Amino acid sequence: MSLSTAFRRSAFLLLTSLAFGAACPAYAQVTRPTTPVYPPPAPLATDTAAVDQVGSNKEFATPTVVGMGPSKGVVAHLEGLANFSVKTDLRDRDPAAKTSTTAVKNRRAFIKGYIPVWNHPHLKVILGFNYDREEFQFAAPDNSAFYRNLEDKGLKTLGTQLAVIRPIDEVHWFLGRVKGELNGDYTSSELTIPDYLKVSGEFFYGWKRSATFSWGVGLQLGYTFGRQSIYPAVIYNRTFNDRWGVEALFPARVTVRRNLSPRTLLLAGYTVDGLNYNINLREKLANGLQTLIVRETEVKGRLRLEREIYDFIWFGLEGGYRYNYSFNAFDKEGNKRSIFSLGGGTRPKIISNSLGGAPYAAVELFLVPPRKFLKKTASE
Repeated sequence: MSLSTAFRRSAFLLLTSLAFGAACPAYAQVTRPTTPVYPPPAPLATDTAAVDQVGSNKEFATPTVVGMGPSKGVVAHLEGLANFSVKTDLRDRDPAAKTSTTAVKNRRAFIKGYIPVWNHPHLKVILGFNYDREEFQFAAPDNSAFYRNLEDKGLKTLGTQLAVIRPIDEVHWFLGRVKGELNGDYTSSELTIPDYLKVSGEFFYGWKRSATFSWGVGLQLGYTFGRQSIYPAVIYNRTFNDRWGVEALFPARVTVRRNLSPRTLLLAGYTVDGLNYNINLREKLANGLQTLIVRETEVKGRLRLEREIYDFIWFGLEGGYRYNYSFNAFDKEGNKRSIFSLGGGTRPKIISNSLGGAPYAAVELFLVPPRKFLKKTASE
């Protein structure tokens, strides 16, 4: 091979290499892959394991927040008050008379149960039932026919309710509840539903801002303040850290929560309770009346401890002070209106009572979903 031929071949190879080298960067620039995009990770249902509600998953907003106690399935409650004074203004006669006594017994007991009829992440329907009983005893029942009629009389409440929780999106939710109760001193043989039925309900629209903060506004129809009425209400559930939180349905109740451990809760706050009984008197009043409606409204300051006994079994101990706002009796037949008429009409007040404040204590046993079930729900 001649020198010129070898030189020409070397030059050709060199130019080919340079051209290929120049083309490679351009090719790499054109075909460089973009930054890979992955689907967002599935959110963890953290508060599902805590309260059997899908809530921390932003796709399913609910009123509950992490840190709240477990959902209660069945609750048995027994409560008693210390002795308290009773001052009575009897308006069933002319002129009106005044009398007084001491209540030496005022005990209450109830059992409640809740059944999840439908437990889908986008819709929860819960059926509830309750049976309550209250009894009085007085130091001097002979001071008034009203005392004698209440003495050892079983004042009962038999009720059922339907609650619906409807998550809308990752933030918004609806909550609705309707409840019917038979309140009074009836027996099974003399029960007439229209005479004892009381209807209540509530509706809320809310926002789940995070797994630790949910709130809502709405209306309640009920007897919390004595007569049937509609009033605005606010739900405010918030967990500030792993120890402290607030659970409120204002104005009916506000509770500050202290999480002592995953199995122990300490609660403090107040509740406003309203009771409404239809009573058939065993002994007629001075004006001949033999039926009354007794309306009671009370405010309780309370301190409560809840603790797990074993997996799905918990107990509660509660104590505090009861302030009675009103405990009055009205003419059941006076200006009678339908149960669906707000306020139930303007009824004449027949007996006005003033009850003294008293400390109270209560013990409670309740069942919650087993931890194994909650973990399974969370994994799903």
